[in-house]
Amino acid sequence: MNLKIAICDDDASQRTNLYDMLTLWARRNRHLIEAKQYADARQFLFDYHEEKDFDILLLDVEMPQISGIEAAKKVRLESAAVQIIFITGFYEYFSDGFDVSALHYLIKPVHAAKLYPVLDKAVGNLSYRQRSVWIATADEDIKVPLADICYLEAENVYVHVHTVGGVYRTRISLAKFSEQLDDTFFKVHRSYVVGLKYVKKISRKEVTLINGDTVPVRRGMYDAVHAALIRYL
Repeated sequence: MNLKIAICDDDASQRTNLYDMLTLWARRNRHLIEAKQYADARQFLFDYHEEKDFDILLLDVEMPQISGIEAAKKVRLESAAVQIIFITGFYEYFSDGFDVSALHYLIKPVHAAKLYPVLDKAVGNLSYRQRSVWIATADEDIKVPLADICYLEAENVYVHVHTVGGVYRTRISLAKFSEQLDDTFFKVHRSYVVGLKYVKKISRKEVTLINGDTVPVRRGMYDAVHAALIRYL
């Protein structure tokens, strides 16, 4: 698999250590990688906003000016597929990773025995998330990764596809569009299908997504939605 990986750490020795382990892991698993090193998050974000083609991020949590957590939040505004792995010396930061759907935290000093299984999982996630759907809008056909779809909203003969990058309107029934989805999505209402990975909380009446949007839950569906979330986790 071809992979583009960012190593962002203000400690040069840490960057070198991670780079060496990545190179060995890629060779053993027959992956072709481009691993770029950054001394601070500003350098990384400049490249990311220009290219937006990184697959895996190894981010030091504590860096001057812009932390790894802050950098990850900026990335998540544009991509849900990129795999984020935090590197930290402190357990106290673990809860911050939930806001950006971090894949894992690794405690310094990082050892290959801990890093390699996480990288393997990242590759597995990327392979799965490469599945996409074509959305036919009034102006063009757009290819959108399933992983970037937050929820679907039906309106008469149209479906509004809410993604991390924007909203697309397509002339199709909700049932027909849903045939392209997988079990990471769940129909919570006759007019709404949600991506389970984007659900922040649920109540008897509505689902709140991580971007702050809310969608209604059909009466009597709470237990089924809750069970679907448990299975997804």
